[in-house]
Amino acid sequence: MVRTENIGPRIVLVTGATGAIGRAIARQIAAVPGYEVVLACRNEEKARQAVREISQATGNQQVRYELVDVSRQASISKLVGRWQGPLHVLVNNAAISPRSRQETPEGIEMQFATNVLGYFWLIQAFSEILRQSAPARVVNVASYYAGDLDLRDLEFKRRRYHNGTAYRQSKQANRMLTVAWAERLQPYGILVNACHPGDVNSALSNSLGFGGSQSPDEGARTPVWLATDPIGQQRTGKYFADRREVRCHFGEDRVGVEALYQACLRYSNEA
Repeated sequence: MVRTENIGPRIVLVTGATGAIGRAIARQIAAVPGYEVVLACRNEEKARQAVREISQATGNQQVRYELVDVSRQASISKLVGRWQGPLHVLVNNAAISPRSRQETPEGIEMQFATNVLGYFWLIQAFSEILRQSAPARVVNVASYYAGDLDLRDLEFKRRRYHNGTAYRQSKQANRMLTVAWAERLQPYGILVNACHPGDVNSALSNSLGFGGSQSPDEGARTPVWLATDPIGQQRTGKYFADRREVRCHFGEDRVGVEALYQACLRYSNEA
């Protein structure tokens, strides 16, 4: 297949694009000349409204949506199956933090399925399209609010479920899996980085018991920078905050990174 980096607009897929930060990310990228933005959403009504608002705000008519539930591998597979053309940038942003333990129809704890496996499955499923579209990049929206990863109990089957602990685990996992995928995809011209988006007052932060001192637009700055600035094609496997590279000790745990990658891969094989 002919590489497409200089043909037509650069195509960006943003997950969780009807949420506070996701919508701001999509709108800011749509405002950059030469970008077509695809919103990955679960709710069609919200998706249509977001497309209208972003198109009106930016004047970019190359904004559309795709329906997908990132907590379900089958839904992601259907999205990739109907995808036409290149994908140059994947922004993994969708995240939830339910206050009680819930499971997907496949029996996977919901927060782990959405916040961790959703990122993993999307990168895995789109890797060939990203390779054919290279140079390409993946931006994983993580957080500095990270930790508590337990490789023996990723779904809180033994531990008492607490949404803050589950969220922290998921964001640590995002940062670790960024390193795992960066190593595997760099030879194909796909660079993968993670970032903290900012402390935004959103439904998700409220569910965690926090407010937030930054606007969605402020929170979107670093993800958008990694998605559109040359830096996103110069560094890989790194973690950023406030548009600066920050050392990530989670990503330096080589044994843990590989163990987590293999654990997620087993979910893919079972699906």
